[in-house]
This record gives sequence, C-alpha cells and structure tokens, in this order.
Amino acid sequence: MAENKEEVKYYRLEELKRHSSGSNAWISIHNKIYDVTTFLEEHPGGEEVLKEQAGGNASEAFDDVGHSTDAREMTKKYLIGELHPDDRAAFEKPKEPAVVILEPESSWWSSWIVPAIAGLTVALLYRFYAADQ
Repeated sequence: MAENKEEVKYYRLEELKRHSSGSNAWISIHNKIYDVTTFLEEHPGGEEVLKEQAGGNASEAFDDVGHSTDAREMTKKYLIGELHPDDRAAFEKPKEPAVVILEPESSWWSSWIVPAIAGLTVALLYRFYAADQ
C-alpha cells in the first residue's frame, strides 16, 4: 500500500533572510524553516528573542535554552518547510579535527614536563601542609 507523503517545500537561504522583521519572521532550526510571526507575542521568553534570530539560524540558541518536549512539539505548528540542501553548509559549524597535530618544532616531552612538575609541586605542598596538621 502506498503512503501519502507530502512533498517537502524547500526554501533558499536568501528567502529566509528576507523574512527577518517583526511583521514577517522566519527562523531555521536544524535546517527546518518555521514561520514564527504569529508566535512572537506568545513566546514565553519574549518576542525580542525571536526577532533577534529572525531570518537566520536559531539552532544553537534553541538548543542552548533547553526547550521542553512540549515546546519542541509546538514547533510543528509553525513548520513551513526545510532549508534547501545546497544552502545547509552555510549553517554548519566547521568540524574540529579529531586529532590535533603538533608542530614539528615542538617536542612531546615539553608538553608533559610542565604538567608533571606542576603536579609534583602540588603533591609536595599538600604533603607538607598535611604534616603540619
């Protein structure tokens, strides 16, 4: 049996940026586009929070606040489409390398000797302090 899938409406980044005012506010959260114009006055954090993010990527701000499950469910009401796949790279954070490569001039022992001396100093100070008690 075939499923009745709705076709996804894609929006380009330029179009998202055009909807950046209080009278016409769209935001992107994890590549999904939401028209939050009618929600501005109802937003518990105040409408200014949404106006600051209007026309851009609100993913980090949305996640940092720690929205409840109910708030995440409510976003479905304002979903109008997705960011076009060709524009998603503009919102992705640069990935940090998993391995940090040291410069050839730096030696491995210099990155270990300073912390080792610091640890030894702290241990000796603690021992002398504990002995006085």
